[in-house]
Amino acid sequence: MKMSDVGINMLKNLEGCVKNADKHIIYDDQTGKPVNTNEPLPKGATIGYGHLIKPNEDFRNGILESKATELLRADIANAERAVKNNIFVPLKQNQYDALVALAYNIGAKNFANSTVVKYINNPNFHNSVYPNLESAWKAWNRSQGEISNGLINRRRNEWNMYNRGIY
Repeated sequence: MKMSDVGINMLKNLEGCVKNADKHIIYDDQTGKPVNTNEPLPKGATIGYGHLIKPNEDFRNGILESKATELLRADIANAERAVKNNIFVPLKQNQYDALVALAYNIGAKNFANSTVVKYINNPNFHNSVYPNLESAWKAWNRSQGEISNGLINRRRNEWNMYNRGIY
């Protein structure tokens, strides 16, 4: 499976971006604020829809929407692999899209080790901390150790995509 176009558009909305006119510009992933490109880029420097800038990448002049989408699709591939390599039950497209969105946000390793994966793969799985799949999913609501309203909203949107097919 691949993430659907509708799923990609939902992921774009969940990730958000920072633009100046028609160009995506570099921003701090934690704050969402633009970064001064005349100074060394901070850890977490991001462009487009959540693309963490690598040391060999130079986006100081910004990028167009087409490049932002290209970067997102390339970054999604890792999340798609995480779902493919860790989920062993059949999925509907909306469920797959939601799982890719979750894996994209929390990282492939966290996804692979998550209670979410255990619940999906084993209908008889039980956990005393997270009594069901929804609670395990929505537990991924912290950024730098603090509960984040943005992540609470994101998890709710992903859950609605997974559980109800609402994009």
